[in-house]
Amino acid sequence: MKSDRYRPDKDKSGKKIPYSGSPEKDSRMITRVKALAEPLCASEGTELVQVEYQREARGRVLRLYIDRPGGVNLDDCASISRQIGDLLDVELEQKATYHLEVSSPGPNRPLGKKADYDKFKGNKVKISISEPLDGKKQFQGILGGMKDGKVLLLKGENTMEIPYEKIIRARLVNYKGENKC
Repeated sequence: MKSDRYRPDKDKSGKKIPYSGSPEKDSRMITRVKALAEPLCASEGTELVQVEYQREARGRVLRLYIDRPGGVNLDDCASISRQIGDLLDVELEQKATYHLEVSSPGPNRPLGKKADYDKFKGNKVKISISEPLDGKKQFQGILGGMKDGKVLLLKGENTMEIPYEKIIRARLVNYKGENKC
């Protein structure tokens, strides 16, 4: 389920607005959006799973993943999209250019909070880290939860410990939801 809201990349005269972002600005944008979206989602009975702000082929995309027990539908995504879009139009200091998407997390659900690593223990996961660990930056295995600030990844008989702060992206693989049917 996905609902799009487009924020044009041209000013009123039709002149293209250049992207003047940086990783620091992107991080501030994500932090600000989370601060606005989390209470909104909670008031609508949904959970804000993750916020992404990145450059894609069609320009900058601000993507919010939402969920609730039993899953979300298109009406949930459209409602949150309209409300957060209005909030962002009023609250953002900068006039950022982006496509707003609100979506269910889907079968490759992102893991965005520390609590997610315990909540989804026992599921298959892919993890990318910022610095090599044992010569690798990409890992796949069964999520074993968290212990002492490290994510446990089960690979056969072995258990890897990945420092949480080194994780740049983590997603479940083919997650079937709570009912697993």
